[in-house]
Amino acid sequence: PPDPAKADFPLTCGPVKAIVVKKATGDLDGDHRPETVAVVHCDSPMGTPPDGVYVLTQAAGTTTPRIVATLIDPKDSITVRDIAVRDGAIAAHLYGYSSPDVPRCCPDVNDSAKWQWKNGSFVRSTPAGAHSV
Repeated sequence: PPDPAKADFPLTCGPVKAIVVKKATGDLDGDHRPETVAVVHCDSPMGTPPDGVYVLTQAAGTTTPRIVATLIDPKDSITVRDIAVRDGAIAAHLYGYSSPDVPRCCPDVNDSAKWQWKNGSFVRSTPAGAHSV
């Protein structure tokens, strides 16, 4: 499977590095080759930096993974609690903010999301039972 440690993520982190904090692997597009889903953020010494969620693939015979989709952009101010690949779909538990006025320490939205490969792109849905706090 693609190794996210070798990927070049589109994050601007200033003096700190982008780090992979969670990952999950599985065949997402039915081609019998594994993709890796990586949760990445800037390695900030303080606070909880927002996460980006990226899907990586790797061509046969290469060692460099390629980002094929951005599921969550760090600009969205989302934190990913957990992520998994099950039955060809990506499932995530997310924390977010209902407005810019909510302090960044204390997310007030608790959400679940699911992405599935359909017609050439990842389509997001919200699983049954998902709710806000």
